[in-house]
Amino acid sequence: MVGVMGLKLLKNRLLILIFCMFTLACCVVGIKTAEKPKPTIAETETTENYIKWVDFSVTYNALRDTMELDISTYGTKRHLSWVETLSYLACKNGGHWSDYKSSQLDKLVEALGEDMTPDDIMSENKYYAFYKEAYGAVLSGILGEYTKAAPDGEGGIKVVEGYGMKAYSPVAEGFWFSHYDDFGDSRSYGYKRSHLGNDLMGSTGTPIVAIEGGTVEALGWNRYGGWRIAVRSFDGKRSYYYAHLRRNRPYAEGLEIGSKVKAGQVIGYLGMTGYSAEENVNGMTVPHLHLGMQLVFNEVQKEGTNQIWIDMYALVELLNKNKATVVKDEKNGEYKRVYDISDESYPDDMRHITTIKQ
Repeated sequence: MVGVMGLKLLKNRLLILIFCMFTLACCVVGIKTAEKPKPTIAETETTENYIKWVDFSVTYNALRDTMELDISTYGTKRHLSWVETLSYLACKNGGHWSDYKSSQLDKLVEALGEDMTPDDIMSENKYYAFYKEAYGAVLSGILGEYTKAAPDGEGGIKVVEGYGMKAYSPVAEGFWFSHYDDFGDSRSYGYKRSHLGNDLMGSTGTPIVAIEGGTVEALGWNRYGGWRIAVRSFDGKRSYYYAHLRRNRPYAEGLEIGSKVKAGQVIGYLGMTGYSAEENVNGMTVPHLHLGMQLVFNEVQKEGTNQIWIDMYALVELLNKNKATVVKDEKNGEYKRVYDISDESYPDDMRHITTIKQ
């Protein structure tokens, strides 16, 4: 009798155990299949939803050809943006630009006909979307609509509106410099590292201008860069780094962190400071400007380990097509830009155009 009762008790306990396990399984399944809460914007921006690497190896010829096509088709029914055409070509050549020929662009234009754009035929291509965002971050401050002062041909100044290059060479008009593609070269001062910029060799005191408008986000001494300035573009995507500025008087008068500057505005003077923990030391042997562009797709990249610096050599060659005219103030020795400029990316209080007498 005891044996039978024991078996019944054991059977009941097994049924209870099976029921509990079934209930637990249902809960687990419910947890696994329940819809996860969508990440917040802040969570998305600080996880994986941004570009972490860009290899900008577009050649000068490709930049020149696509820029000229962009300008010539602007205002027509089919405006061919250079960001789009470059992105298309990058997909076709796997991001390798050494074999680029202008005939490739000609074939693209012919294939597009009169109505289509690269967007129309590449919108579903994930690589095209990547290149368009990456190249757009690099180039969006260079071409666009602008309002600027210009010579009127009679010794005066007029204000004109147009579309074209609205960014400037970092070296002012009338001043010599030379450079070569030294991006990635080895550097050993302090620690072994790659050179993340382009060195422009010139004369001490050469006026350096802002390539595009933006806000000064860094200014002062750095043991590697000497006296240096960092200007963040108004759209926040680019940070331009100008380093090794002149000893004693490195910056334009009145410039400070938070200052807003326009494209072509004099911001400092070429020198050879740096490579010293002590301030105001010429640690270089040759006067030059170290120029860098950092891309920022997320603020965590700005000072973190995922910094993106691009090769500026071809861009500097392109920017040589547009140099800022400057004039020296003999009273204080400062250089000032002659022809002011503004565009829609500027804050409202910077959109006025001012002129100075030459």
